[in-house]
Amino acid sequence: MTVLSVEHFEQMYADEDPFGYRSRWYEQRKRDILLGALPYARFARGWEFGCSNGELTAQLAPRCDTLLATDLSQQAVELASARVQGLPAVTLQQAAHPSDWPEGLFDLIVFSEVGYYLEAPAFEETVALFARSLTARGCLVACHWRHAFEGALRSAEQVHGALNHALAMDTLCVYQDADFVLQAWMSGPSIAQQEQLR
Repeated sequence: MTVLSVEHFEQMYADEDPFGYRSRWYEQRKRDILLGALPYARFARGWEFGCSNGELTAQLAPRCDTLLATDLSQQAVELASARVQGLPAVTLQQAAHPSDWPEGLFDLIVFSEVGYYLEAPAFEETVALFARSLTARGCLVACHWRHAFEGALRSAEQVHGALNHALAMDTLCVYQDADFVLQAWMSGPSIAQQEQLR
């Protein structure tokens, strides 16, 4: 298995949409499913770990009072900055996690399409830190491609299995199809209970 370098991602983001986030129905549909899985209409403080070119960032921003979006690639951060121009809630940062871990607590963390790339010590530390970085009623959403590819150090099932093990939280929902798995965790009352439907 090959560990992909920072330089690899910088070169990749010379193309402003290397994964087809802006052009593929598959990607639009996946974002819609993720956004629909969120348990609250609004969040006080969100964090998107691995913001890529900012397509999901732009759709998360209206749901958050403040949104931190980070990526390992400076080129990706610049593309995301252009995408979210005019959205004052968003703060963008180039960061290598877990060493550059943000301070404070979040009521939303989105961990999408990045769990396979982290080397073992960094992945294990990241998963442990997630559990300490959420508010009491915070939500973590993870979404990953289910097929093997060059540069993946673990499968989607392994990423989500590690999160299940580390997070002392209820599973809010799981969506899985032939190509990706999406899972959300949250502590506290269900969405129906929050709105006094039961």
